[in-house]
Parts: sequence; structure tokens; C-alpha cells
Amino acid sequence: MNRHRPTLVEVDLEAIRHNVRVLKPEGSELMAILKADGYGHGDVAVARAALEAGATWLGVALVEEGIALRDSGLRARVLVLSEFPRGSEREALAADLTPTLYTREGLEALAEAARGLDRPVRVHLKVDTGMHRVGLWPPESAPDFAAEVRARGLELEGLYTHFACAEEDPAGTRKQLGWLLAVADRLRAEGVRPLLHAANSAATLLYPESHLDLVRTGGAMYGLDPGGGIGPKAGLKPALTWRSAVAMVKRLPAGERISYGWRYTLERDANIATVPVGYEDGYFRLLSSKAEVLIGGKRRRVAGTVTMDQIMVDCGDDEVRVGDPVVLVGEQGGERITAEELAGIIGTIGYEIVTAISERVPRAYLG
Repeated sequence: MNRHRPTLVEVDLEAIRHNVRVLKPEGSELMAILKADGYGHGDVAVARAALEAGATWLGVALVEEGIALRDSGLRARVLVLSEFPRGSEREALAADLTPTLYTREGLEALAEAARGLDRPVRVHLKVDTGMHRVGLWPPESAPDFAAEVRARGLELEGLYTHFACAEEDPAGTRKQLGWLLAVADRLRAEGVRPLLHAANSAATLLYPESHLDLVRTGGAMYGLDPGGGIGPKAGLKPALTWRSAVAMVKRLPAGERISYGWRYTLERDANIATVPVGYEDGYFRLLSSKAEVLIGGKRRRVAGTVTMDQIMVDCGDDEVRVGDPVVLVGEQGGERITAEELAGIIGTIGYEIVTAISERVPRAYLG
């Protein structure tokens, strides 16, 4: 951890617990999605907080992410949300990671790796109902594939899909859900009753009929908005605050131009604060001259181009001193800058803002 630079991320684990309690439906389990180092918040700390609040499953994108959770001592069920990469099957099974399947090549490799194990290998079958990223397509092919899974000695524990547009397309979302349920009905007719899951963050908040046996919550668990303002309306609390401190202050006269390219010109005399954070930390260069930070409880415009390690901030005539706290994402003095606000400036989503915060920014945990 960087012990000298004042730039850091604080993660409020009580906010994580609160969000899990808000999101977990009565009668359904909750899977905490921890890919990308827990959306930049720190996967192990978030996993522990989520499990304390009632989560029963953990979800990751990579075998490596699952193994890291195991190495930390976590014993909860961990689903890898894509097929194991070829050659990783034995190591993944040794770590007791639950596999996803949707190709015959993946099935053959997993069945081979499972031979000789003294325990059943439980798998989840992913059905492509319209996202068209990974999964069995068309959905009607899933029952036959499920039969092959069972024939190879694997246990079909789960059946799931992923919604493409739950935050803004109710008809399309319900159509996707219908396809998954049709597959489940065919399996039930054959006496197979897998665990069903489909709901992502947006669907968990908007479509109770999609809760099924299990919901998978990623962004919403961190207090990020899945889209359309539904997160704040549900009472979710952002868990992440990105802080720094003023490193230098200088008074500059009107007409002076700031930072690379001289693209920010002072229209009046102003106090300019330098803050030790830059695009190498994940504070996007596209935020140059557009984003604001909080100093002294007030919004201050980023002055000119974001550099690799530092930004300059226009503080006008307000007195600012070296060491004054700076908030890049979070709350100060009743003002708040959200990840979604920064995302709107550069045309992306809040998830990308927090996952882009680099590893060189230390994480500290509250609660």
C-alpha cells in the first residue's frame, strides 16, 4: 500500500451489507458478483461483508479470481460465469469452483478433468436468450445439451441466463425470462429440477418474477446505479469514496493557460490547486476541463488536461491550503460527486469508472 501519497479509495463495508439486505429477495438466494476485484472495491473484503449480510453464493469471471477467493480462506460456493479456459479445469475443480458450461468442447474437457474425483462435479448450464455473448443458442438446444451433461457423469445443478437490457426494456426482458423458463419446464418434465437464476442488478430491482431461486447482483451491491436512476430510488448506498488532498496552491493571473496543450485559460485571477491523482490512477484524461472535484465542500472544476499523476483544480478566489481534503467520487460538505456523474461526462457507465481505478490507489475499509 502507498503510505505516502494521500490518494486512496475508501470502501464502506456497512454500505455493502446494507445493499445486500435491500437487494436480497425473500425466498431467493443472492450471489454477490465479485469480478474485476469486486468492481474495483476489493473482492475479498466485499465478499466477506456480503456473506455476513445474507449472500450465499459468490460469482467471478475468471478462474484466477475464484482461486484468489479460496486462497483468502473463503469457503462459500463460487460460480465462474464463463467456461473454464482449456487447461485450467483440474486446478479450478481442485479449488472447488463451480463451472459454467455451454459448449461441447467445454463439456468434454470438464468431464475428462472430473474423472477419478471422489465427489460429484456440479455444473451450471448457461442459456443464451438474446444477450449473444456466451451461452447455448438457440435456447431450444439446451435440454439435449443438459442430457449430454448428465450422461457424462456431471451433475446439472443450475440453469441460468443473462439479461441484455433489463434496465430499459421490460418486454425484451420478459421474453428472455420466458425462454429460460421454457427450458426449465422441459427439464422438469424429465425429472430434472436445477437451480434457476436470471436476475442481474436491474432485474432484481424491477422484476420480482425474475428472482427465481437465486439473484446475481453486481453493480447494485456496490451502490452503483444499474441504469435509469433505479439504484438511488431503491435506497442503495454508494460504498466507494475516492479521496486525495491538495499538494500545491498557486495564485495565477487572468489569461494564464493551464496544463498540457494550454486548453484551459483563466478568465480571472484564481487560486489553482494541484492534486496528486491522474490518468494512471484511472482518473480519465477525457475528464479534462469538464469534471469537478470537491474541496472545502464546494464543487471545483478540473482546470485543463488531466496528466498522468496530477490534476489542477480551479478554486477561484476561495482560500485553499496544502493538505485540504479533496473528494473525486463521494460526498463532502453536503455535496456529492457520483461515479455516474463522471461516467456521463465521458459517455460510459458508473461501473467503468470504479473498475478503472488502478491498483496503485490503495483501498482502505470502513465498517
